[in-house]
Amino acid sequence: MEKVIIIGCGGAGKSTLARKLGKILNLKVYHLDAMYWKPGWKMTAKDEWKRLIKQVIEQDTWIMDGNYGSTMDMRAQAADTIIFLDYSTPRCLYGVFKRRIMYHGRTRPDMNEGCPERLDWDFIKWVAQYRSKKAPGIIAKLEEFRLQGKGIYHFTNPRETEKFIEEQSIKGGR
Repeated sequence: MEKVIIIGCGGAGKSTLARKLGKILNLKVYHLDAMYWKPGWKMTAKDEWKRLIKQVIEQDTWIMDGNYGSTMDMRAQAADTIIFLDYSTPRCLYGVFKRRIMYHGRTRPDMNEGCPERLDWDFIKWVAQYRSKKAPGIIAKLEEFRLQGKGIYHFTNPRETEKFIEEQSIKGGR
């Protein structure tokens, strides 16, 4: 595992997993939310966004966490490992509400400065509909990438993810 992307619903714990795996594998972690959102929750322009992603994927090793459909294929093609956190909707909603309380009025460690934690109805709705609207397409794509020889990990609950982290710790990630 040298080029890893971690995808999944908001609140699933992508950034937490990325940090843990980054320590185990000794790989630099790129939180896509921090790269995409500029202070004041300003979006990065599409051409600049693709250029930033290209700069990261050209490096020898990395971990990237986040969805961002416009660059998903580009990142997945460059990755040797894809981890999909496909947790239940209640679990993900719990995660986003917990995060909102934990970081109330502050910026999360996986966000850019000047982007204090927030929660709005559109995001809640996106999380609530993720498993029915987004996950089926991702699962189909994962099968394509598996056939290309990429390491695919599809976790449906946090226990599976924790077991994976423990296994990586034991073998040193390699």
